Amino acid sequence: MAEHELNQTPAPVDGFIPGPVLLLGAPGVGKGTQAQILMDLWGIPQISTGDIIRENIKLGTPVGLEFQDLVAQGIFVPDELVNRMVALRLSQPDAARGYILDGYPRTLGQAEWLDEQLAGDGFPVEGWEVSPAGKLPVIAVSIEVRYDELLRRITGRRTGPVSKRIYNIYTNPPLVEGVDDVDGQPLVQRPDDTEEVFAERMRQFADLTAPVIEHYRAQGRFEVVDGEQPVEVVTETIVAALKRLRREGM
Repeated sequence: MAEHELNQTPAPVDGFIPGPVLLLGAPGVGKGTQAQILMDLWGIPQISTGDIIRENIKLGTPVGLEFQDLVAQGIFVPDELVNRMVALRLSQPDAARGYILDGYPRTLGQAEWLDEQLAGDGFPVEGWEVSPAGKLPVIAVSIEVRYDELLRRITGRRTGPVSKRIYNIYTNPPLVEGVDDVDGQPLVQRPDDTEEVFAERMRQFADLTAPVIEHYRAQGRFEVVDGEQPVEVVTETIVAALKRLRREGM
C-alpha cells in the first residue's frame, strides 16, 4: 500500500480534488460563510495568513520571530517572509487535497511566487508519497455584490453586547427597534461598521486585489459569482465554477 493511502485526512464526499482555491470578495459579500461550507464539503482547510502569522509568533518559530522583529522596528514585511510562512503551512497533511486561501496571495508578487512553486516542485506534504493536489494551479472565484447592497449589509449591522446575536436593521431587524430580542439589552454598532470606514476598506480592497484578479483572469483561472443570491445558490454556483475551472485547467 502506498504511503499516501495511509493518511487519515477524510476524503471529500463527492470525490473532487479541489487543489488550491482562492476565494475573493469585498467586505460583506459572505466570503467567510462560503469558505466554511466548502471546508465542510471537501474536508480541506482555510489557509489564513493572519492565522499563520499568529501561530508562528505564538510558537516562536524562526519565521515568526523574524516577522515580529520587523513589525516592532516598523519595517515593511517583505513578500519573501510571508511566502516562507505560507510554504510551511501548505506542507502540512491537511492541505494535501487542497485548501482555501484567505488573505493570500495579497500582491501580484505573491501570486507569481505561488504559481512558480506549484508549477515546479509544489509543496511536499508530510506523510504523503504523492499529494493528491499535486501541482494543481490556483483557481480563483470572486464573489461580487453591488456597492449599495454591501453598504446596507455593513452599516445596517447591529449586535447584542451580551448575547452576541447579530441583526441588520434593513434585512433582519430586531422585534423592537434598537433592542436585543434575547435579553432586551440595547444593540450596538461596531465602530468599523460606519459608511466612512466601509468606503476606505473598499478602496483598499480594490487597490490590493485588482492586480491579483487580473493575474488569474489573464490565465483563464478566474470566475465571478453573483453574491446577492441565496447562500445555497451562491454555494452551488461556486462549486460548479471551481469544478469547471479545474477541469479546463487539467
